[in-house]
Amino acid sequence: MYLPSKLLKTSALACVLATSTGAVMAQAVSSPADAVNPLIGSRNGGNTYPGAVVPFGMLQWSPENTRGKHTRTASPSGYQYDTTRIRGFSLTHLSGAGCAGASGDIPLMPITIPVTSSPSSDTTDHIYASDFSHADEQAKVGDYRVRLANGVNVELGAAMHSGMARFSFPAGRPANLLVRVSDSEVGSSDAAVHVDAATQTITGSVTSGNFCGYLAKADQHSYYTLYFVAHFDRPFTRVGSWHNGTVTLGATSGHGGTSYADKGFPVPGKGSGAWVGFDPAKGPVQVRVGISYVSLANARANLRAEIPADSTLAHVTSQARDAWNKALGHIAIDGGTADQRTTFYTALYHVLLHPNVFSDVNGEYRGFDQHIHHVKTPQHAQYANFSGWDIYRSQLQLLTWLMPKVGSDIAQSLYNQARQNHGEWDRWTHNSGGTHVMSGDPAVPALADIHAFGGHDFDLRGAYASLARAATVPTAHDESNAGCNVECVGERPSLDQWLKLHYIATKSHAWGGAAETLEDVTADFALSQLATEVGDKAGERKFLARAGYWRNLYNPKAAPDGGYIQNRNADGSWPAFTPGTDDGFVEASAAVYLWMVPFDVHGLFQQLGGDATAIARLDRFFHTADGKWAFTNAGPLHAELNNEPSVETPWLYDFAGQPYKTQATVRAVVNSLWKNAPGGIPGNDDLGEMSSWYVWSALGLYPEIPGRAELVLGSPLFTHAVVHGSGGDVTIDAPKASTDTPYVHALEVDGKAWNKPWLPASFVAHGGRLGFTLQATPDRTWGSSMADAPPSFPPKS
Repeated sequence: MYLPSKLLKTSALACVLATSTGAVMAQAVSSPADAVNPLIGSRNGGNTYPGAVVPFGMLQWSPENTRGKHTRTASPSGYQYDTTRIRGFSLTHLSGAGCAGASGDIPLMPITIPVTSSPSSDTTDHIYASDFSHADEQAKVGDYRVRLANGVNVELGAAMHSGMARFSFPAGRPANLLVRVSDSEVGSSDAAVHVDAATQTITGSVTSGNFCGYLAKADQHSYYTLYFVAHFDRPFTRVGSWHNGTVTLGATSGHGGTSYADKGFPVPGKGSGAWVGFDPAKGPVQVRVGISYVSLANARANLRAEIPADSTLAHVTSQARDAWNKALGHIAIDGGTADQRTTFYTALYHVLLHPNVFSDVNGEYRGFDQHIHHVKTPQHAQYANFSGWDIYRSQLQLLTWLMPKVGSDIAQSLYNQARQNHGEWDRWTHNSGGTHVMSGDPAVPALADIHAFGGHDFDLRGAYASLARAATVPTAHDESNAGCNVECVGERPSLDQWLKLHYIATKSHAWGGAAETLEDVTADFALSQLATEVGDKAGERKFLARAGYWRNLYNPKAAPDGGYIQNRNADGSWPAFTPGTDDGFVEASAAVYLWMVPFDVHGLFQQLGGDATAIARLDRFFHTADGKWAFTNAGPLHAELNNEPSVETPWLYDFAGQPYKTQATVRAVVNSLWKNAPGGIPGNDDLGEMSSWYVWSALGLYPEIPGRAELVLGSPLFTHAVVHGSGGDVTIDAPKASTDTPYVHALEVDGKAWNKPWLPASFVAHGGRLGFTLQATPDRTWGSSMADAPPSFPPKS
């Protein structure tokens, strides 16, 4: 998603990790957690964060970097590798989002100067921030450490709803800790803090939201409150608080949010917090922190359950490492280079960060109706932070295949949100609020993905009925222009047009008519698959027919080089058009969106004039005029494999009898755009979506069709891999696999020759063995028979 700004004792974590088969890891990587580099993606727009977190953790303790403007975070994750100044260590973060920021709640900042002015008045982060060097920084799974230029050593560890930190202050200088309660990344509408010196405890809360609020008034509001409790192991030697520009030495409480300015960012100079001082001669200061989105009492209970008073930081980080080894161990790899293994396991690590657990150890969570709810059997945990437009493409499939119980709980969580939100399924949910960000109705393919890949333990019938109603009964939000373009408030913007015209027109209540049409047909195809699962034959026929509406926007005479999907006026006429236009599209051009009919690829190729024509156009799409690869920043007529609308395109050659070109293209992307380096992710990681693409691609598999479990094939990067899937292990052997051997010469499936460049859904359901024979030169015959091409699902006549 690129936007215009462009100790683990809890039942929740136990259920998250209980899906492991217990199989032994491949010997080449005996500890996958040690192969992870959390700094990958923290530069050049990847927008990941390096801090301490456990799989699907509610608490993500990580630095907030600053470029000298306190109302703007250095990146949407809070951390930008090139920005070596820190203003705090916040308890919550999103990984890879594209808006200006989100969460970043309750920053704690150790300082070695007296507090003589309000930290909220330090609008340039000149006084109460500190430089650091990457030479003094260490990021590992569940364990982040940095020595600040002010002399403080900071060490962070995390559990599911809690964390632990140690601050080692230099001798001979003041040792103070700021608790900047109001300073969430995009501000707050309210905040409160209280210091209890007798119990060495600080408690408080922040009320925030405002994700992408700077883009439209529709999101310039708060929709969650985070509560926290922090227990220290050292007495306080001094205390104080501030509100806006006023500092009060000795005060034990503070109150007040930053508020949101007219353009949606925090108001400079506003906010509140407290600070406490310590005697540095007494040794390091340790703090245990618990959080909850329900209540302070639940924050206390979460902390007691996960990090009791006698815990050590070493124990917390060790438990986090064990949790990551178990989660990452669902895929074992052998072969490749050390950098490739690190890139792979870091990508898998990023896949397993979101959606994250949102319910407390007692099962309570705050719903979209702002009331307190309790998870009900068979659901184990409520999840939050769902970047639907992104993750329906391949992240939820991978996550669910590895951990079907987590996938099931995510599906139930989305349904719970919709029921608490007047029946509307929001496309981008943040904590206990909907933000409407992006386009389409991605909850539909998301649920179909989860079900197809083994996540069956949720209320499928109830969810299907709700989604089907939302797709057939227009609401006031569907007919509203509020939030448009980026945050159109309707679940199905301009659904009335969809039902009448069978496309979304140039002028509508959607971000772009053509893009919305393509997203809607994908959603309707997914609905047809869900209808099949619940036995609704009429619904299956209806929604599959609606999935064919993309043809209503295909103009065979759109451009000199052939037909395109383009905007269409409500009267049926075609407006002016060029293939490089983004008019009617979302974060990409018409040339990119042409290919976004993944469930009916053969139908699209027929419209283009046949397979040969489609191949020629794909060749031009992926190459410049002089034959070089064109993967990113090559102009609007070429692929942009740093963003979601392009991610399924390299696999399309499989459908046209030239799978060797899929193999070459995917491998070239893997080799050139992904690296073991801070800039090693091409574009926003989008809560793990782009990283999931890498994991699939390195395995040589891809879930091309949202809502179904067929896998199209590339070629594996590693000589050996075992995927401990929901229905059985998948073993992938490729003895000659290397960076330079992308081409498939032969394939065996369960010991028998296989000439199809795809695998049936039964392979995901039950597992099996793949044996690849790879080589450095193309084999133009393997998989070339059109009789062996992957299936498409056109409307039934």
